[in-house]
Amino acid sequence: QVQLVESGGGLVQPGGSLRLSCAASGSIVGFNVMGWYRQAPGKQRELVAIINNNGSPNYAPSVKGRFTISRDNGKNTVNLQMNSLKPEDTAVYYCHFASKAFTSWGQGTQVTVSS
Repeated sequence: QVQLVESGGGLVQPGGSLRLSCAASGSIVGFNVMGWYRQAPGKQRELVAIINNNGSPNYAPSVKGRFTISRDNGKNTVNLQMNSLKPEDTAVYYCHFASKAFTSWGQGTQVTVSS
């Protein structure tokens, strides 16, 4: 199994920035993908950004150009730098890990963008 521990999040004004971090521990071998999903009240969980252990990222169109995902394979961490935040970015953000053997979710961290 793989355990995920998230940090970051909080309240920020529109146009501000936040950084989310996620540390993975456990059986992390072979090709895998780590990333972030989010779920706003009354909406389905949606992909924000993912990155595989070869360093190739993918972003949701709504965040491309504003968010940057990065990972450190040596530390098994993934980060999400969120800039130019908008009220519609408000959601619970979940870290996600997927490999051939396991799929894991973090506990979620709240991001609120409001003046």
